[in-house]
Amino acid sequence: MEILNASDAKREFGEMLIKAQRGPVGINKNGKPIAVVISATEYKQLEALKEKQLKTAIEEGITDLRTGNVLNGKAVMDKLRKRISG
Repeated sequence: MEILNASDAKREFGEMLIKAQRGPVGINKNGKPIAVVISATEYKQLEALKEKQLKTAIEEGITDLRTGNVLNGKAVMDKLRKRISG
């Protein structure tokens, strides 16, 4: 991944957009990463992946509820408190 500092990214904005079509472009400010510019296509793919993972997690949760594979929240918290306090 190519890395630009924020000043260069601002000055070379058009070029950065072209580079982002080929792959992610990192932007650093004061030597620290602050952003990554990606193509619209890659962004759509990431969003689709996140949505798929969320749907899977929801489906697994519903299955757990239906099969009784759940924990009592109070009991879990009590157990954690007991473990922390010794």
